[in-house]
Amino acid sequence: MIEKNNNMFFNSKTVIVTGGAKGIGAACCRAFYKENARVVLLDTDPLGQQLVDELGENALFIRCDVSMETQVKQAIEQAVHSFGRLDILVNNAGIQRYSKVTETTEAEWDLVLNVNLKSAFLCSKHAIPQMQLQGQGVIVNVSSVQAFIAQKTVAPYVTSKTALLGLTRSIAVDYGPEIRCIAVCPGTIDTPMLRDAIQLSPDPEAVYQECVDMHLLKRIGTPEEVAALIVYVSGENGGFFTGQAIRIDGGLGITIAGSKQD
Repeated sequence: MIEKNNNMFFNSKTVIVTGGAKGIGAACCRAFYKENARVVLLDTDPLGQQLVDELGENALFIRCDVSMETQVKQAIEQAVHSFGRLDILVNNAGIQRYSKVTETTEAEWDLVLNVNLKSAFLCSKHAIPQMQLQGQGVIVNVSSVQAFIAQKTVAPYVTSKTALLGLTRSIAVDYGPEIRCIAVCPGTIDTPMLRDAIQLSPDPEAVYQECVDMHLLKRIGTPEEVAALIVYVSGENGGFFTGQAIRIDGGLGITIAGSKQD
């Protein structure tokens, strides 16, 4: 059981986190739960149930492929039926694949865009009407620093994360002031997805060190740091944020390419 804070702002509020079984999503579930929110975790990974068991009451795992509209609609209906309302949606589900445009198969392109982008559209489409019943709500789209700068051979991923910024602006414009929408754009974060990607390299330790060195802060971020920002922009102190993309990237991409710091 997670020890909860005394902050009552999130008390009685319901938060849905997609891709919540591990990484940034799991950190968000723990952080919101600690702030007294009721947490609904959407994922296809059965680890989601273990996390819900860890959290305790007022947490719910729904196995859901968030790229499928029928499953999304049913999951949101189940969440509202269980907790009575929906206040915050964190569109966090995402996958990474490595290829250039000319090397990317149509199936791979569709897979990445469906999980990273289409899911955010579908979840927002079905969450917004529920939020409007309360007269307010918040949607946080987890994009990436690669919506602004790009590494090589990640064309589908970069495209999907960049498009999330447009979706964020559109939701903010179309549904404000009742619905706020913010994009949070992490740099390199120590998640299972990063660890799995590094293991594809012939020299994982060297790749990890490159990830460290490319950030001005000379370290990679933690899921908990990203989750803390997401909780902040979703709460009362973050109430003037909407339509914006916020980078939490350790200074990645600020220096001129190829430059060295003394």
